[in-house]
Amino acid sequence: MVERTLVFIKPDGVERGLVGRIITRFEDKGFRISALKMFRMTRGFAEEHYKEHAGKPFFKALIEFVTRGPVVAMIIEGESAISTVRRMLGTTNPLEAAPGTIRGDFAIQTTENVIHASSDEKAARSEIEHFFTEKEIDSGA
Repeated sequence: MVERTLVFIKPDGVERGLVGRIITRFEDKGFRISALKMFRMTRGFAEEHYKEHAGKPFFKALIEFVTRGPVVAMIIEGESAISTVRRMLGTTNPLEAAPGTIRGDFAIQTTENVIHASSDEKAARSEIEHFFTEKEIDSGA
């Protein structure tokens, strides 16, 4: 089933010049990028995105991290995109992420783990709406 998912390269990935290498992995896998933009998250935007973590001990540091520099957000679409992209990322803790995954190859620590992808279909729909307007998305038609 063709799906859409939201992915964003976090400030550490942008700072380290990994954007092109990461995008290439998704394109090499056969996925289509239907929207792409670089921007700096505002505090309010980041807090809304990570609202399920509000009140947790790491929340403040997470918000400071994702707002410290630009992110590159994209919509990736293709067959089983949500689960396949999640597998391509590797585990949240890069020390446990398998070699060959994005986090296994590029991330250094859990708090700065290079990339985010939607966890499931509901999150993908919500996150895509939060990050992109309908006009920013190429329908592929």
